Amino acid sequence: MVIFTNYIQSINKKTTIGLSLLIFLSILIWIVPEIIGFDASISLRLLAIVLLSIYVVLAFEFVHRTVIVLVVATIAITIGITTGLFQADESLEFVVQSIDFNTIGLLLGMMIIVIILAETGIFQYIGIKMGKASKGNMWKLLVMMSVFTAVTSMFIDNVTTILLMIPVTISIFKTFRMSPIPFILAQVLASNIGGTATLIGDPPNIMIGSAANIDFNSFLIHMGPTITISLIASLILFKVFFRKELKATPQNLDEIMSQDEMSFIKDRPLLIKSLSVLFGVIVLFAIHGILHIEPSFVALGGAGVLLLIAKIKPEKILHDVDWSTLIFFACLFITITIAKESGMIDILAKAALGITAGNAWASFFMVIWVSAIASAFVDNIPFAVTMIPLIEILNQNSTITSEFQSVISPLWWALSLGVGFGGNGTLIGSSAGVIAIGLAEKYGYKITFMQFFKIGFPFMIITVAVGSIVLMIDLMLKL
Repeated sequence: MVIFTNYIQSINKKTTIGLSLLIFLSILIWIVPEIIGFDASISLRLLAIVLLSIYVVLAFEFVHRTVIVLVVATIAITIGITTGLFQADESLEFVVQSIDFNTIGLLLGMMIIVIILAETGIFQYIGIKMGKASKGNMWKLLVMMSVFTAVTSMFIDNVTTILLMIPVTISIFKTFRMSPIPFILAQVLASNIGGTATLIGDPPNIMIGSAANIDFNSFLIHMGPTITISLIASLILFKVFFRKELKATPQNLDEIMSQDEMSFIKDRPLLIKSLSVLFGVIVLFAIHGILHIEPSFVALGGAGVLLLIAKIKPEKILHDVDWSTLIFFACLFITITIAKESGMIDILAKAALGITAGNAWASFFMVIWVSAIASAFVDNIPFAVTMIPLIEILNQNSTITSEFQSVISPLWWALSLGVGFGGNGTLIGSSAGVIAIGLAEKYGYKITFMQFFKIGFPFMIITVAVGSIVLMIDLMLKL
């Protein structure tokens, strides 16, 4: 009874602090524009408070993340209607258009493929194989898994990579009887670093490539050296951040080393079918731009084919889909789009970029840092959409064009680096992060907003600093 009473008191204390902070910050948002003489609309202020509530609730965790975004999306829609951002009879159409169904479809399709793949026992096989290769050395294992995740994210989008790797990671550490959380965090951070290197590694890169007419090879040539050095810096940071966890060794190492990994493969025919479909999906991901088809179509098509040839009841597979995470994404897209309609993101971006006064390299660093900080708190996909038109305007500035005498403006690489690395700042900064946390929770390992923030935000600041300097030097040598 005493333990239960203490638990209730801790919840109440956490809720009280969180609500008090939210009220205080909301008051500031409401009165500061008046004090500084900034003309902020009612819809802009209300939506700023609504967005703020997501982060406060996630930080203090007195409501589940899917519940809060459902409520917040509903409030945001109500604000949008009552303040005239869109008409009530157009609200359903607006909501549908706000959701990035390409992302939702990609996630759903890959979830189905991974769930069926898990039925074969392949993740346990890989877990034992990597456990044997590391011989219980946690640092060696972390390097192997982080580098593999980063490199894979260069050629498969980082969301798909995380969907494939997190079950493997959890399987390894269930065998070790240790917590996989540090390794899950490292893989999320590494996937966002690696995904920034190529045109198809991260969704914002696809949009940047389309807007600036950049091909796969140009992306890799310009971003590859920066990402390589940034990944090395990342491994050093992992060594520092996870130094306590890396000292641990599995108590059952002898048992692991003696296990036959092949014994974990439960269904060879299904494994062959699953890997064949997965390989086909990956190939189509790599050439989807040439074929002019969306990644979601590829993923959902692959999931459908695998369900057909695997002869598994769809009800069983669909039951295991992480619907909570998909709903979280859909509601977050709605909220961010309404905030964008209010002019919030445009105001923040233009104000920050206006500080540079047209100086080329000042604009370069401003794009990186504004994109990184904003992408830590706003999903990097809608922020990239907002920044692309601004980069196009900056690239028309005569001072910038005279300094950046190259076929592709360095500001595009700055935007890619900023939104790619910036997604590591918070739990909801990147799609890969949200997916990883959802999968971990599904397997019984809870990663809190603050737990991610304490590692992710300093990691983001350091890697952005390293990456921006390396990218500048590399570009100066090529200009």
